[in-house]
Amino acid sequence: MSITTLDGKRFAEMILQGANRLSMNAKLVDALNVFPVPDGDTGTNMNLSMTSGAKEVENNQSDHIGKVGHALSKGLLMGARGNSGVILSQLFRGFSKSIELKTDINSIEFAKALQAGVDTAYKAVMKPVEGTILTVAKDAAKAAVLAAETESSIDKLMEVTLKEADASLKRTPDLLPVLKEVGVVDSGGQGLVFVYEGFLAALKGDKLSATTVSTPSMDELVNAEHHKSVQSHMNTEDIEFGYCTEFMVRFEDGKTPFNEEKFRSDLSKFGDSLLVISDDELAKVHIHAEYPGEVLSYGQKYGNLINMKIENMRQQHINIVGEKPKAAQTTETKQEKMKYGVVTVSMGKGIADLFRSIGANEVIEGGQTMNPSTEDIVQAIKDVHAENIIILPNNSNIVMAAQQAATVVEENVIVIPSKSVPQGMAALLAFNPTAEPNDVSAVMNDALYSVKSGQITYAVRDTNIEGLDIAKGDFMGILDGKIVITDKTQLSASKKLLTEIVTDEDEILTIIQGEDASEDELEELVQFVEEQFEDIEVETHKGDQPLYSYIFSVE
Repeated sequence: MSITTLDGKRFAEMILQGANRLSMNAKLVDALNVFPVPDGDTGTNMNLSMTSGAKEVENNQSDHIGKVGHALSKGLLMGARGNSGVILSQLFRGFSKSIELKTDINSIEFAKALQAGVDTAYKAVMKPVEGTILTVAKDAAKAAVLAAETESSIDKLMEVTLKEADASLKRTPDLLPVLKEVGVVDSGGQGLVFVYEGFLAALKGDKLSATTVSTPSMDELVNAEHHKSVQSHMNTEDIEFGYCTEFMVRFEDGKTPFNEEKFRSDLSKFGDSLLVISDDELAKVHIHAEYPGEVLSYGQKYGNLINMKIENMRQQHINIVGEKPKAAQTTETKQEKMKYGVVTVSMGKGIADLFRSIGANEVIEGGQTMNPSTEDIVQAIKDVHAENIIILPNNSNIVMAAQQAATVVEENVIVIPSKSVPQGMAALLAFNPTAEPNDVSAVMNDALYSVKSGQITYAVRDTNIEGLDIAKGDFMGILDGKIVITDKTQLSASKKLLTEIVTDEDEILTIIQGEDASEDELEELVQFVEEQFEDIEVETHKGDQPLYSYIFSVE
């Protein structure tokens, strides 16, 4: 039977099937990463992002397609991870905005919504690159708009959309030479095709997998080591608001009319780390409070409370750091905000400690293989408690999520687009806390280009890229994001890369030792540098980072 109108219930089924289809193929999408490095995580990021959107849809079921679209957009926004996840969230943000006032839509409106999503995503990317997920989405939407002129059946329109998305995906190597060189299609584009396959399956009534979406908990999504390393730098009695309180309010007629601004303002009096997300039907709340009962009582003025969770953070802290219980201390006045706070991202306890030692207030443990979500970054911004927040992503795949987080908080956020740990360290060392925000931003951005960044890792597959034949298991030297050398041994690859990166004009070499690098090898590497480059000063730090045995910073 032909489907000529699409309501919220059927659209929700499409979203769940799309999320499931992507989830089943996330590892395949990861494997399409152009570089043969062990942290190719496009599929992981898109899966976690789409799953977050689907879970929000499950929690906000409605026959009204505009409300379902709003739930999807909200879930994707806060769950977006990595560039691919952020772009996916923007595609459906534009889509949902286009249909927000509609109860159901026809084929023409569906096609226009796809196009609106493309327009929103392109605006969100500073320098759009063709041959990526953007191109696949654009070509598919264009085909849908054209087909909708004569096709009233939405299921058949989705067939056209998917067919063109798949065709566009196959063309991506012709638009992006590096894809052709390596022999793969764009990973983000492939992820979108899987989502569209799920959409079509739902319209046809096919079941690709169980329709229930399983979402990892917040604790599972946030690296557990993050909690450990942060908590170890504070005392239990220093926790001012002791209960992590999460709940949702489903609005009811006859209760207090909901006004998000007033709701957020009133809740802020009960604690800190407040996050409020709402739509026409409910509000989702996260807050650290000393008296969670008061928070819940306030929320109950607006409707029914659902999905409540309260955790004793003092007890969690004791369990993590092994302290003996101490009397909780509370204060009657809220802590004054600092002028500046610095949030940075890193992987490896040593690197996290290094960032803290040079001024970072909050370190999100993440990066390779586990990019923090928009919500993770928002939470870190709240935890810092400052008027101006500086974010150092230290990874090119986290910059967009940081920029997206900046748009959903009240604080003034300055995103310094650091793409590596050395860049982040250089920018943080250049930070002047007495300067005005515009000057801080300018100086820290300039500092990004004062260092050269090198990394040593291993190949996860055979490939040929940029003229280099790389075999699975080979060690690779990466200079400022480009693979420049390859070798059979880690030490030899490290020496080759240092020969490429260090010049007679350089003054300081910082070597950050990963968990796969031994002390004996590090000592031999330092000796090699001192023999080859007599005038350079060498500093070493134990970073404990996985996957990358060495990170080099040269200035």
